[in-house]
Amino acid sequence: MIHAAIAGTVGRRWITTWTAAPVHIGPAELPPEPFTRDGAVLADATLRQTLRVSAGGSAFRLRLSNAFGAAELTITSAAVALPEGGRSGASSITDGTSRPLTWGGRPAAVIPPGAHLVSDPVGWPLQPDATLTVTLYLAAGCAAGGVTAHPGSRTTSHLLPGSHVHDEHLPGAVAVDHWYFLSAVEAHAPRGTGVAVMLGDSLTDGRGSTTNGNDRWPDQLSARLRSGAGIVNQGIGGNRVLRDGIGASVLARLDRDVLAVSGVCWLVVFAGVNDLGTAEPTDAATKQAAADLMAAYEQIIIRAHASGIRVYGATLTPFGGNVPYDDAQGRREAARQEVNAWLRGVAGLTGLDSVLDFDRAVRDPRHPARVLPGLHDGDHLHLNPEGYRALAAEVGDGLFRPGGQAPLTEFDGRNPR
Repeated sequence: MIHAAIAGTVGRRWITTWTAAPVHIGPAELPPEPFTRDGAVLADATLRQTLRVSAGGSAFRLRLSNAFGAAELTITSAAVALPEGGRSGASSITDGTSRPLTWGGRPAAVIPPGAHLVSDPVGWPLQPDATLTVTLYLAAGCAAGGVTAHPGSRTTSHLLPGSHVHDEHLPGAVAVDHWYFLSAVEAHAPRGTGVAVMLGDSLTDGRGSTTNGNDRWPDQLSARLRSGAGIVNQGIGGNRVLRDGIGASVLARLDRDVLAVSGVCWLVVFAGVNDLGTAEPTDAATKQAAADLMAAYEQIIIRAHASGIRVYGATLTPFGGNVPYDDAQGRREAARQEVNAWLRGVAGLTGLDSVLDFDRAVRDPRHPARVLPGLHDGDHLHLNPEGYRALAAEVGDGLFRPGGQAPLTEFDGRNPR
């Protein structure tokens, strides 16, 4: 059956226009009391959240996630609206814009443990870079030990006891800077529209960016390109490529956070600094960490190419002067240089379809092991909005052209190291 919101729209398909990689959060990221009490979270509570999409479409739908839930998650009622003033992090919505969300025509939804759920389409034209408000009411809440969220939202959400899904204002609401249960927004876009997934750690998740400012590097890239492609952020702060840290490792979450993204054509891999920065600062350990990281990149390239996805590797940015990543003997820096040399050498040979030289974009020419002083947030690792602007500027205008994807680089089985 064709849903009324998308009837008659031949030549379109569903593509992902916004994401928040799901994480199994711990006690520190749970909502404050009274929204976490006696082992229950958000029982009889309204949760209002905002997000900014990239590509637009003739309609849109939401994905909610219970990926790490220990039990069923019941969404009692939900709505979408436009935030007051179009502002990210706003607690109020624009009068007259609230629309109920439904699932198979029903106002409530049950999400099994480990699953996600896609809403019915909402028949609004979705503009590129539009900001949306999503309001959920959970009568029963969920168990505190199994909450799926994205802790590094850099966007303010609002909590209020009781059911207030369609209320224009939420007086007395409690503010928290996390997203809960939101996983993706999909737009019904022209068939040639593709999606680029930005896969990474806190440098992609936006640590050092402005809360509610939408100035992470993928945000700034989307605003600059305006190419019609979906630019989606699958960064997780503290994430590693090879081992679980904050969130599952990049290798473990590749299927869910990249290969299963609707409409994905391109993948940018900008991850590995946490693998090197947590390696024991010995010659043997750092050399092994670099070798393992390059082998992991090869696996990502092979698996993405098998799904018809072009892969762009980003060089790792400096961390000289950072505590604790910068070791006195410079062994981790040597490993970073080795990995970056491999990334630059592999492009166009046996693996990567292109390289984004993020290292060059932000390093201090006089001290190449360090980020330029005006581009980091004070810790010599994470960037500030100007630093993220420099990363976005390093991405060429032609890499994410609408209309699909160019032929892939052939992988001939040789070891590019």
